[in-house]
Amino acid sequence: MELIHTVAELRKYLRGVPNNVFVPTMGNLHEGHLRLVEEAAPRGACTVVSIFVNRMQFGPNEDFDRYPRTLADDCKKLESIDCDVVFAPDEKELYPEAQTYSVVPGDIEGILEGAVRPGHFRGVATVVLKLFNMVQPKAAVFGKKDYQQCLVLKNMVQQLALPVEIILAETVRAEDGLALSSRNQYLTDEQRAEAPRLYRVLNELKHALLHGTHAYATLEAEAMTELARHGWKPDYVTVRRRADLQPPSAAEKELVVLAAAKLGSPRLLDNVEVELA
Repeated sequence: MELIHTVAELRKYLRGVPNNVFVPTMGNLHEGHLRLVEEAAPRGACTVVSIFVNRMQFGPNEDFDRYPRTLADDCKKLESIDCDVVFAPDEKELYPEAQTYSVVPGDIEGILEGAVRPGHFRGVATVVLKLFNMVQPKAAVFGKKDYQQCLVLKNMVQQLALPVEIILAETVRAEDGLALSSRNQYLTDEQRAEAPRLYRVLNELKHALLHGTHAYATLEAEAMTELARHGWKPDYVTVRRRADLQPPSAAEKELVVLAAAKLGSPRLLDNVEVELA
């Protein structure tokens, strides 16, 4: 496995192995990240993982400064699976000058996560486009836990005619259902015991949809009340159509239920897809 820190070195290495598949991460890797790498490995001759904590996607009061940087441990984990290259640039390497150009994702930027975290998806799309230009992958793998982010990036690739296939991998969960996330380590023991409720609430809402309930607003309000009753501060629990995350009509068949809520200081995201008959 090669550990590379500069764009020039990365391009030199990849010039001889153009058939690569890419997994962008912010490091502090867990089993969910490793599953993405395992999903990528059989799809190309070279698997590239980037590790970079991207300041552009953090708000002014978010956890950029304290986000865990664990490069040495991350590399050990990646050495144990089929990873060929770790690209770990510093901030000056990825942003050698002030980033005055950015990718504006359009209407999807202002809803759900975009409404709660203004500018977040602009930062995500901009850094991913830069990384795509550096790595030149034939495909890139992302996890469905960040559902809105996946749609933002799929749309970016389509509208900018990028020659990159976006592969979406299923959310990896702990045995009790909690979606794996680097931010789970912020949870206290008591909060960790409570955290799986988010997934249970989403599945209860999914169950109601599968049994013919179309009172979306009522279901959403009940779910948020249930979370609040147990100490959560929900930003949203919402039923949306998968295609564009807009509110669905009663006739819509392909849905997704998305939620974001704080449990103490940590903020957790999750979602479940729903296919109606």
